[in-house]
Amino acid sequence: MGFLDGVFKKKEVEIGSPAAGKCVSIKNVPDPTFSEEILGKGTAIEPSDGKFYAPADGTISTLFPTLHAIGITTADGVELLIHVGLDTVNLKGAHFTAHVEEGKKVSKGDLLLEADLKAIAEAGYNTITPVLICNSADFKEVVPGEEREVAAGDGVLKVKL
Repeated sequence: MGFLDGVFKKKEVEIGSPAAGKCVSIKNVPDPTFSEEILGKGTAIEPSDGKFYAPADGTISTLFPTLHAIGITTADGVELLIHVGLDTVNLKGAHFTAHVEEGKKVSKGDLLLEADLKAIAEAGYNTITPVLICNSADFKEVVPGEEREVAAGDGVLKVKL
């Protein structure tokens, strides 16, 4: 590796937690679509509050009409998916408020959406939030962080370019 390689080319992208809570293994998500990494490698957050923030700089590539999931594409081409809760698509947008729209550029830490976690849980839904790299195969490696309590923005994934 030449001296300037490290200056001009990043080796990895750190993805922050979209919410405060507990970072847990994606294998702990009680839904095989996520735990078996069918949609991509990642991690999961057991959120302690209902505010969800941009985990990296990028552009909103997808905002589901039901507001339960949001896709962000970073400048490095990482395709992130934040999926708030399991089967929450069935809520048809109830208990969710979006603060962004598709095509909007966001910076890490920008508020993306809010979810009434108590109402979602009372409606019978698990609020665990998978954070996935949908194009995992495009990268050398996706490394999940350790299981621990996190603040929004704390690193929970490393994507090796």
